[in-house]
This record gives sequence, C-alpha cells and structure tokens, in this order.
Amino acid sequence: MRILVAEDDARLRQHLVAALRVAGHDVEETGDGIAALGLLKNHMQDAAVLDISMPGMDGVSVIRKARDLGCRAVMLLSTARGEVRDKVAGLDAGADDYLVKPYSTEELLARLRAAERRAKPESSNLLRVADLEINLLARTARRGGEQIVLTNREFSLLESLAQASPRPVSKAMLVDQVWDHYFDPGSNVVNVYVNYLRKKIDLPGCKPLIHTLRGVGFALKEGEEGTS
Repeated sequence: MRILVAEDDARLRQHLVAALRVAGHDVEETGDGIAALGLLKNHMQDAAVLDISMPGMDGVSVIRKARDLGCRAVMLLSTARGEVRDKVAGLDAGADDYLVKPYSTEELLARLRAAERRAKPESSNLLRVADLEINLLARTARRGGEQIVLTNREFSLLESLAQASPRPVSKAMLVDQVWDHYFDPGSNVVNVYVNYLRKKIDLPGCKPLIHTLRGVGFALKEGEEGTS
C-alpha cells in the first residue's frame, strides 16, 4: 500500500516509516497537518496514519477536510489521549479507526489490514493459492475443501505469506508483521511457526505450498523452487 505517516514526533515518525517500509509499503511522511492535507489531496494514498496533534492543522481537521475533498484512503487517527470524546471526534470526521499511544507496530499493521478489508468488496477478502483458500474476515483456511485449524499466530503468519504470494517474505518482515517490531529477528520462532504451518497445510499427498528460499525467506506458492 501507499501510506502517508503524518506525525509530529520526529522519532516516532521515523520508527513508523521504517517499520512500514520493512513491511513492504511505499511511505510518505510529514510532521505538519497542512502538508498532510496537501499530500492527501495531490497524491494517491491508499492509507494514512495521522497524529491528532500537529502544527498547522490537527489530525481530526485533516481527515474532515480530506473526506470533504473526496479522499477515500483508509485513515487511522493516532493520539496519546484516551478520552472517548477524542475517539468519537475522529470517527465522526471520517477516520476508519484510531490508535492510542503507545501502540506496537504489530497493532498498527493489523488495524491497517482490517480497515483495508472493510473498505473492499467481500470477494477481496478471499485469498487463493492453488487449492488453499483463506478467508481474511472469518480468519479461516481450507485446503481441498477441508478446514484447517489454526491458532491466531499461525493464521497471521499464513495471511502474511498469502498476501505476498508468490513473492517470498523475509524473516525480518514476518517478525514485523506477525510479532512485535521489537522482537529479535535472529530468534528461531519464525522457523518454528513455519514448520507448524507446514504440518497443517502441506499434508501427505498434497503438493507443497510453503517453500524456504535460503538467504531470502519463505514463499507460499505452487512450484518446487527452493527447499520445502
């Protein structure tokens, strides 16, 4: 996705931009509300993460004016305030969701995915790779018509692989998307969970769909490239 990050805190903004780029998104950034509105008006953004308190124009006003101009991007309002009236004001202005600081990169990415799914037709919530079908709304998976029982973490891992399919996803990107951004990418946890998925998806008699590409990452696809 093409994502705008409008955040007054420069350190936080740099962290968010880096995390979103690692996750494979094209990111523009600003710390000013007026500049954020200009980027939403003049550039094709798929989503925006807007701080509620910015110089020039606050996040709620940016969202309201952008919606008045016909902007249909997914918009998340980010705020350090937890009061109900701030959340209500943002949602009434046209925000799709809100995030209360401090929040993890994992939560941000999950909320972006959820908001994007809500904005798309129902058919776009189904992903298919060969005879594997993944329902993003119901968070269910079937292979050859048979239900696959997955934990929440396993489903999130499968979703990340399916969204990128047939392209490979690096371990670092999977850590960022499925686990907290601060999780140690050198940990063996990704390999462990990929093996859990293989045992449930690549059953005997089925063509392997989960492939390990040494030095690159993991891919969900048909074919024999890499090591299964």
